[in-house]
Amino acid sequence: MRANSFLSSLRLSPALRILLTAPLLAGCAVGPNYSKPDMKTPDSFAAETTPLSVPQATEADLTAWWTQFNDAELASLVSRALAANLDLQSAASRVREARQQEIIAGAAGAPNISAIGNAAHLHSGRNFLSQLGGGQSSTSSSSAGAPPSGGTDVSLYSLGFDATWEIDVFGGVRRSVEAARAGSEAAHWEMRDGEVTLTAEIATEYIALRAAQTRLALLQGELKSQNATLDLISARAKTGFVTELDVNQQYALKAGTEAQIPSLEAQVTLSQHAIAVLLAADPNSLAAELNTAQFLPDIPASLPVGLPSDLLRRRPDVREAERKLAQAIAEQGVAIAALYPKFNLIGGLALSSNAPGSLFNFTSLGELALGMISWPIFHGGEAHANIRAKDEERLQAYLAYQKAVLTAVQDAEDALARYAAEQRRYVSLNAAVSRDKSSTAIASQQYRAGLTNYINVLTAESNELQASDQQAQSKQALAADIASLYKALGGGWKDDDNDLGQPAPPSDTDPR
Repeated sequence: MRANSFLSSLRLSPALRILLTAPLLAGCAVGPNYSKPDMKTPDSFAAETTPLSVPQATEADLTAWWTQFNDAELASLVSRALAANLDLQSAASRVREARQQEIIAGAAGAPNISAIGNAAHLHSGRNFLSQLGGGQSSTSSSSAGAPPSGGTDVSLYSLGFDATWEIDVFGGVRRSVEAARAGSEAAHWEMRDGEVTLTAEIATEYIALRAAQTRLALLQGELKSQNATLDLISARAKTGFVTELDVNQQYALKAGTEAQIPSLEAQVTLSQHAIAVLLAADPNSLAAELNTAQFLPDIPASLPVGLPSDLLRRRPDVREAERKLAQAIAEQGVAIAALYPKFNLIGGLALSSNAPGSLFNFTSLGELALGMISWPIFHGGEAHANIRAKDEERLQAYLAYQKAVLTAVQDAEDALARYAAEQRRYVSLNAAVSRDKSSTAIASQQYRAGLTNYINVLTAESNELQASDQQAQSKQALAADIASLYKALGGGWKDDDNDLGQPAPPSDTDPR
């Protein structure tokens, strides 16, 4: 009421009063409205028969799937990586940027109001302005008797506001806001997909590290045993109980074992480097922490994999693709709105006076109100070409969403197939290791009793070492398959915006 009374006292024109008091006029937004596509997925995963760990069609919380390995070091590494990883920090920055774009898009539908102020002083030496009634004349004479000179001085002061307002009749601005919001949500899910990838990478590298350390310990233990055997055979060769052939064969076996150690030592170092960089740390910074060897994690008794339809909600890359489709459809509406007229209201209020003291007086108030309509008639087919281009972008986004869904199902099916096959291989290798150990013991006993050649002992030891190494590699593959499976299922993120954080303050090397 007070605002209306104030405006009434100003005796504004009806057009300007509408500009200042009327809400934004808006009609229906042109262009297609978005609805989420109905994507078909299989009723269940085609999981193969597994002898050790059975996939189950029950859904579980996969937010921190790596904790099932019961490895405190792995859990610590993942937690630190999620907080410090540079790629995640960049993704979080893109989310914050996208949310600012939402504000920018929404600002186009709000009034644009500016404050203005002017002060001007004009002087005319020919009395031109005074003839127009615009000022006061003044004369002056010189002490030297020079002829008088006339002049006019004019001072003008003004304060006021001007406003422009585009009325979103056909929804172009609203479609722009929809597109910006969908883009912001797509950036959000891109960041979540980065978390899924990061946790899987940390787990895979950590498993590779522990597998290399396990295999290295196996070789070093075997090498110690082979050195003891070589000493024994060498001593027996000196007494004539065995030939030099047995010594050479044992030495060759020992040298072959030694030759495998450097590559595993390098693998340990490379995995340490990879993990450190994922934590945004110096490559050698985790060497002391990770040098202590640990066993590979045990295989879980069951895996809750859920249903393929769960992937549409749980996989961040699928949700990102769906949001990009929504963004493309909204941008199509923006392009269609460009065919329709634009309605703008322009207004201004100004206090004008030739003296500062009388400036703040309603009698010096001036106003301007203007309604403007612009309608594109001929732009060389630009608007229609833009609509067709946006339609193609919408089609591309839809196809990308379809592919994301199919890829998600394929990733899960592939991971389950690899996991099932590796379990069968692991069971066979366990049986082989057991048999090879027995064969080595029997061959050694027969050799000491003089019942067999030493070549049989070498063959048995070589087979046992090879089978034990393959067993360790198979256990590594099983653990890596679990990480791959949970990545395929979209595990490793939680819907919490607190991890967006704030941008770090600029430093001397920061381009900002």
